[in-house]
Amino acid sequence: MTSGLGYPDVRRELTDLHLELPKNGLVTWTSGNISARVDGGMLIKPSGVTFENLTPQSMVMTDLNAKVLEGQHSPSSDSATHAYIYRHLPDVGGIVHTHSPYATAWAAQGREIPCILTAMADEFGGPIPCGGFALIGGEQIGAEVVRVLSGHRSPAIILQSHGVFTIGPTPGAALKAAVMAEDVARSVFLAMQLAASLGTPVKTLDPADIDRLYDRYQNVYGQR
Repeated sequence: MTSGLGYPDVRRELTDLHLELPKNGLVTWTSGNISARVDGGMLIKPSGVTFENLTPQSMVMTDLNAKVLEGQHSPSSDSATHAYIYRHLPDVGGIVHTHSPYATAWAAQGREIPCILTAMADEFGGPIPCGGFALIGGEQIGAEVVRVLSGHRSPAIILQSHGVFTIGPTPGAALKAAVMAEDVARSVFLAMQLAASLGTPVKTLDPADIDRLYDRYQNVYGQR
């Protein structure tokens, strides 16, 4: 039970999804968060609370200007970022932020993750783009996420010198994108190391093949 707090099912879902972040090696200590869009605002992780100590009651509800509406804790320091994304991308229902190590290594270099794997074409429809640097705490990061991902097939972005943001129609979908982003970031990194040791280039996929793979995965693969 959530003692009368709104959206108890979403609160429970967010609590469970947050546990997947350390389980999948996407966060260290408290350095990540997940949010969900709800009527009139969003629910988001409280600031500085470890994942194992999260409860449905501890999730904070804010409006889409990051003003607290419900909750006993301060919301995540990324709340303004999440709120900005929800305001400007109405199809987004969930957002995940991580500092997962391999994807963040690409962000530290300010380089997009090139599409050299069918798994990337399937999930991201091309490279994972890299946005510019923006300071934490305000709406600048959200504005950069929206600028880069608007009209882009990728549900993931890495931000220069920062980390990863993923979006989806649900928090679960955004979490999947975050897990996959780290997985392909690691594989591409290893491929680049192997190419350097062998003295051979790493080939990106042909754009037409990327389109075919993306369409198959998004519209045919799995149960319908």
